[in-house]
Amino acid sequence: MNTLVGYLPHVNAVLNGLATILLVLALVAIKSRREQLHKQLIFTALGVSGVFLVSYLTRIFMEGNKLFPRADYPEIAFWGYALLLGSHVLLAITVPFLAGWAVWLGVSNQRAAHRRLVRWAYPIWLYVSLTGVLVYFMLYWWFVPLSK
Repeated sequence: MNTLVGYLPHVNAVLNGLATILLVLALVAIKSRREQLHKQLIFTALGVSGVFLVSYLTRIFMEGNKLFPRADYPEIAFWGYALLLGSHVLLAITVPFLAGWAVWLGVSNQRAAHRRLVRWAYPIWLYVSLTGVLVYFMLYWWFVPLSK
């Protein structure tokens, strides 16, 4: 099982990237007044994000957190990473609640309340999905440990 867990960060990055794409397409769909397509894309993004959450929590439970290789890079790199990660994590905590509430308002035809909420919820969800991919690249591609 541990070898499969090693692939989860990569799977998680793909899931976050897919969620980002779905969210952008959902925005394009609703701006084009294609409500049914918008609904399908949002439900797909919710499903992808749900799979991501299960996969992410599985990896954390099985392997723990991956730390930034602070000793190998300038402090500014670490602080840039820490700032990005901190904002990502704090906002990620809100996404299931905001997205769930927004979807409920949408499917229960409370359009005015739905629009008011998604003015905040949508950018937060999009930011969290996009920064999840950036955190992945920072930890697994850009700032790999130089010393052993």
